[in-house]
Amino acid sequence: MPRPGRGRIAASKRRVPASQPGMTDPHQFFDDTSSAPSRGYGGQPSPGGLGYPTSSPEAAFLAAPMSNMAMAYGSSLAAHGKELVDKNIDRFIPVSKLKYYFAVDTVYVGKKLGLLVFPYLHQDWEVQYQQDTPVAPRFDINAPDLYIPAMAFITYILVAGLALGTQDRFSPDLLGLQASSALAWLTLEVVAILLSLYLVTVNTDLTTIDLVAFLGYKYVGMIGGVLTGLLFGKIGYYLVLAWCCVSIFVFMIRTLRLKILAQAAAEGVPVRGARNQLRMYLTMAVAAAQPVLMYWLTFHLVR
Repeated sequence: MPRPGRGRIAASKRRVPASQPGMTDPHQFFDDTSSAPSRGYGGQPSPGGLGYPTSSPEAAFLAAPMSNMAMAYGSSLAAHGKELVDKNIDRFIPVSKLKYYFAVDTVYVGKKLGLLVFPYLHQDWEVQYQQDTPVAPRFDINAPDLYIPAMAFITYILVAGLALGTQDRFSPDLLGLQASSALAWLTLEVVAILLSLYLVTVNTDLTTIDLVAFLGYKYVGMIGGVLTGLLFGKIGYYLVLAWCCVSIFVFMIRTLRLKILAQAAAEGVPVRGARNQLRMYLTMAVAAAQPVLMYWLTFHLVR
């Protein structure tokens, strides 16, 4: 006869049978859905990888020709625009001519700066030609260039900002006004000279770009005057600026007279003729305007 205690112990050690598939554990609070087919947002992504249902074959067949047509149309439009720009860009911006004015090297820049500061001993001012075409500036110190005027203008604006900053007067608006006023005066000079050449009926090979180059050389002397003024005060400013003003006056006279008066001599115009006198006055007026503008654009930067 079995004892009651041993029956209870045997009953308490009886294992719970493993749950069959599809049956839930009586001690589990939530259903296990990890092995079940996912639904909703947890579903398998589409083969496209974006989580959206794949389009039908009919939609893909219609979309492919439309995208190819759009790409072909865009490519043809871009090619047509590039061809149009290449044909008409020389009408507004003579790129091929601008390359000539920037054909410089370090030796040329050093010699040209020396010529601008000290032009008194230079003898040969003729521009060299090769088969009726002027040689590049790096081969001829007398040839006009745009590299020095462009760099001198940018440096002048930076030096003006430095001068205003040392005087606690710097502001972006004031610096912009300084740059715009310098450009406005340069534009006014070019327009006035071209109009004067037209009224005096001067046939010259002096182009608009040449005028911009020659008129832009004055920024070199302006930079020297302002920097000297910052270091040594007004006395140094006036001394250096005066020297640079005389130098640019001599440089412009000796350069422009070959462009304006030499053409008149080639045409057989008498040296003492009325038209030739007007050309001489025009040359001197252009040269005399450079020192005036150099002082006007720099005197307020030194105190």
